[in-house]
Amino acid sequence: MNNKQKKQATFWIAMVPVLFLVACLVFVLRAGLEEAHIALFMSAIFAAVFAIVVLKYSWVEIEEGIVDIIKMSMGAIIILMIIGMVIGTWIASGVVPTMIYFGLKILSPSIFLVATLLICSIVSLATGSSWTTAATVGLALMGVGMGLGLEVPMIGGAIISGSYFGDKMSPLSDTTNLAPAVSGAKLFDHIKHMFYTTVPSYTIAIIVFLILGMNAADKAIDQSAIDGLLAALDASFNINPLLLLIPVIVIGAVVMKVPAIPGLFGGAVLGGLAMIVFQDMTLTDMFQAMQNGVSADPDAWAVIITTENETIAELISSGGLQSMMWTVSLILSAMVFGGVMERTGMLRAIAQGILSVLKGRGGLVASTVLTAIAMNVIAGDQYLAIVIPGRMYKESYDEMGLAPKNLSRALEDSATLTSPLIPWNTCGAFMMGALGLAPWTYVPYCVLNLMNPIISIIYGYTGFSMHKAEKVEEAA
Repeated sequence: MNNKQKKQATFWIAMVPVLFLVACLVFVLRAGLEEAHIALFMSAIFAAVFAIVVLKYSWVEIEEGIVDIIKMSMGAIIILMIIGMVIGTWIASGVVPTMIYFGLKILSPSIFLVATLLICSIVSLATGSSWTTAATVGLALMGVGMGLGLEVPMIGGAIISGSYFGDKMSPLSDTTNLAPAVSGAKLFDHIKHMFYTTVPSYTIAIIVFLILGMNAADKAIDQSAIDGLLAALDASFNINPLLLLIPVIVIGAVVMKVPAIPGLFGGAVLGGLAMIVFQDMTLTDMFQAMQNGVSADPDAWAVIITTENETIAELISSGGLQSMMWTVSLILSAMVFGGVMERTGMLRAIAQGILSVLKGRGGLVASTVLTAIAMNVIAGDQYLAIVIPGRMYKESYDEMGLAPKNLSRALEDSATLTSPLIPWNTCGAFMMGALGLAPWTYVPYCVLNLMNPIISIIYGYTGFSMHKAEKVEEAA
């Protein structure tokens, strides 16, 4: 089809598929369904037909857009599948049970949430990866928290808040490098500039988790129940401190910049070998754990771990490549919708529409934040949520005399930190799959992720820490 025959999408034209998606998701929620797959896929087909009829795109062009955006997500999907293998072998080998065992001995309910926030922050800062953090120490901390009687969404919120602190602030993080690259800022200028918004958000998170921890301590199970959990773990697994070397090796490999896919798969293999060495299992068990995970149900097609303790049974019944297929299909469904919207120019039209309403310096920052959040919702990918607004607003920041680091900070405050809050976003789907979280339930407890965009917008309107471009400062 000739490009001249195409119509350019306007804001309200682009909003039609978005409103259709919202209507589908509302129906799904009202019907009590947890799966958003069909709503996303149906909305993608609607958007494609809409673009063909109204904007005069051909199906071939739309399909190319879908394939291109799925290609962008394939690395994340492969990592997600490997994480399923890691979880399976690390549970079966006793790595996760050992981490839970010593965690139950050391941590108390009153300090657990703050400790979780700090531990995940340190690991993610060192690795630059929220995914690696959540799938290793985060997984174990989830088990500890459940053993202490804390609510799963609350634990998930602390893990995600800590994991995304490092994902945002570490020079090893891909998003921390992408945001300044798109906006034209220098990496370490960008990181230093983020302290202005991140420190207040992190302080608020610590205070909230301290309060939640103190309130939860009164409701947590007593010491006799914890002793029962320790005894059950000891009876079902060979608890050995040497097993803790495996997550240390994996985290160390990430710090040493070993690529994520071979590094994490190596962690799954190490867990499988530990099954043989420490738990007296077979090579067949290793493959079974990698494929189907672990279960306390004797009829399950998985590695069977026998325990009479219901809490331990719940903690260990997880993992395996197959356990991640629900999440993979959710990501692919979101990518189909995002691919249609991106290729037909409807994502860009939405971004331009937001900018036309919000004026001035504060409006520019608010536009950046809201557009990035919208991209996370519509496109389902945090990289698109950084790149598209970054391209859209770079010139506007230059025209207003604002340093590029203001744009890069706003992108990270919004795109990076809100990505795990959207269930069908690659990051949200990963966190739900790795940590066993139900959609939306954990979102109110992701304190850092919720506060950062708000503080960023406040700074835009007040002018606090909104630095001018160097040439503007010299002219003044």
